[in-house]
Amino acid sequence: MTFSSPNIHQLKKTLRDIIVGVACLTPMPLVAQDLPAGSSFFDDFDTLNEEIWGVSSGWVNGDWQNCMWSAGNVAIRRGVLTLGFTKQANAKRDYTCGEIQSRHVYGHGTYEARFRTSTGSGLNAAFFTYIGPHHGQPHDEIDFEVLTRDTTAVSLNTYVNGEPKNGKRVPLPQPADDGFITYSFVWDAAGIRWYVNGKMLHQTPAGAELPVNDQKIYASFWGSDSFPNWMGRFVEPDDDLLMEVDWIAYTALGEPCQFPASVVCQNE
Repeated sequence: MTFSSPNIHQLKKTLRDIIVGVACLTPMPLVAQDLPAGSSFFDDFDTLNEEIWGVSSGWVNGDWQNCMWSAGNVAIRRGVLTLGFTKQANAKRDYTCGEIQSRHVYGHGTYEARFRTSTGSGLNAAFFTYIGPHHGQPHDEIDFEVLTRDTTAVSLNTYVNGEPKNGKRVPLPQPADDGFITYSFVWDAAGIRWYVNGKMLHQTPAGAELPVNDQKIYASFWGSDSFPNWMGRFVEPDDDLLMEVDWIAYTALGEPCQFPASVVCQNE
């Protein structure tokens, strides 16, 4: 996502850098040298696979996040992972929200997720990769972010050593709350290409500065009243809101297509 203010640049950078979580299920590694390298996977969320995922719970990223990560906002329902945003007063905030993060780091390859969202101003439904100072590494990141105040578009972005680069907002083939949409990006040494429902909508230009560090995979649904120009003015929802994730997959560079819906199949 591109921003209009240098201060928002810094806040967004710090949002990822200050604390990027501890799992509520079993202890999560905290520094990059302790994070094992992951291999290709396709997870359709029949269960929450604890070998792949940890759940963020009991903390917040910073003052600007108006919800506390809570394991109670992460569930599997009929083969779909749900990440909820709920009005629920707690010791840290008035709301709770949901996030999963991988227990491994991943490098060049194809990253994909199929999800749909609720609508709501001041909320962010995100599928992204990240590594940063909390893990003993520079801040590198690759994003899909649906700012649910406007579900007709998705924001694409990278961070390279903490600096936002290659950002663009692109239209979706249907509103993100109308049904499931497949979001994919291919990351290799030459660049990054973003796809929606198998159609490439953005790519880094030749010679662009790119993330270089292996990263963890995240899916999260969170809110803020600190970024009205970016996420919209926060409006308290009348009901619980959901980001529903049908599946997430990673295919290492050079490995064959794992499942028919993957962009790896069409690019082979």
